[in-house]
Amino acid sequence: MTRYPDIPKPIRSGIVLVDPERGTPQRIIILQFNPDTLERSLAPQSAGDQADSGGGGSGSGDKNEALRLKGPAQETWKFTAEIDATDQFEVAAPDGIHPQLATLEMLVQPTTAKLRDAMRLSKKGTIEISPIEMPLTLFTWGSKRVMPVRITELSINESAFDVNLNPIRASLSIGLKVLTVSDLPAGHRGAELYLAHLAQKERLAAARGGALSALGLNSGDIGLGRV
Repeated sequence: MTRYPDIPKPIRSGIVLVDPERGTPQRIIILQFNPDTLERSLAPQSAGDQADSGGGGSGSGDKNEALRLKGPAQETWKFTAEIDATDQFEVAAPDGIHPQLATLEMLVQPTTAKLRDAMRLSKKGTIEISPIEMPLTLFTWGSKRVMPVRITELSINESAFDVNLNPIRASLSIGLKVLTVSDLPAGHRGAELYLAHLAQKERLAAARGGALSALGLNSGDIGLGRV
């Protein structure tokens, strides 16, 4: 069998659950296959969104805010992940891919222990029960994209089963919202991780730049002297 030792082993994308207090990983979920495509959307948080967009109209916004941002852009990710037990014949899978699916489903489910605690408080007549807090979730796509997220969508399509009706192949549509400093308390570990993610974007953006000449312009064409 011919081998190619010089071919680098691909890095896998995945999800890491982190203790927000200690910063220690609680669970690492490695996607079996890297998604072929990623759909990303960024919605700017503009301060002047309601200002008049025409000339001479009566916009309700403050035109002095047209170039201002209220905070980080709201960023969402969508992708399809594949799980296939038949691709891992060397690994015993008496339950098919039930464990992998359950691991992903528990990202959007509180544990039974936390639910029982909430039920006990309810029986004691506690007037207000705080929502159940989940671990900090990080999505990783290589070393340059490590970001805190909240899972907003998890849709599972099971497409093959073994003789015991355990699923052995499935595709999952996963939607994520990147959590920013606008979503997390000041000093929260997730907020610091978001700032590190944003700083990485700034470094990458600074590494490339264009010249006005490529646009057929010079500095005078965009100066105050031109009308």
